[in-house]
Amino acid sequence: MPGSAALSGGSAMEHQARPLSEGLAFHGPSKTLNDAHFLLFSGITGDVHRSHYDVEYAKNTRFGKPLAHGLLLASLTALGASELRDHIEGFVLVEQGCRYLHPATVGDTVRPCFVIEKLWEEGHRKYCKVATRLENQDGRPLLEGFHCYRIIVPGQEEQGHD
Repeated sequence: MPGSAALSGGSAMEHQARPLSEGLAFHGPSKTLNDAHFLLFSGITGDVHRSHYDVEYAKNTRFGKPLAHGLLLASLTALGASELRDHIEGFVLVEQGCRYLHPATVGDTVRPCFVIEKLWEEGHRKYCKVATRLENQDGRPLLEGFHCYRIIVPGQEEQGHD
């Protein structure tokens, strides 16, 4: 990703004081996927397709083993779980999208990567577009996408500034 230098060092207070700027790169926590992740995700969504849990079925697919749910992978790019979580007061998700590039399976360790791509205003409304990427333990991209947030300054929503 462009500007791939992650936020590092410094106290929480220093990070909170750091303004958001285009090109700012940061990460979310790494996570090693296991059967429980797949089971819990299928339980909450109802997506129980056997490609996600049936080892015998999966052996006969082009992937050879059960795959992570695509939406599970997309959810791992949640901004609130990233290093920027203390800087997103007033961020409201208004749009997201992604392309799936490679599958993930049980045992893969995934890490979300983010870059502030664009900050802009439309009238009195402020927005932030964040490029997202999920990589596996080998640095191979599993998905690339974006989130678009409206930034609501605390107090403005009560004053009729929508």
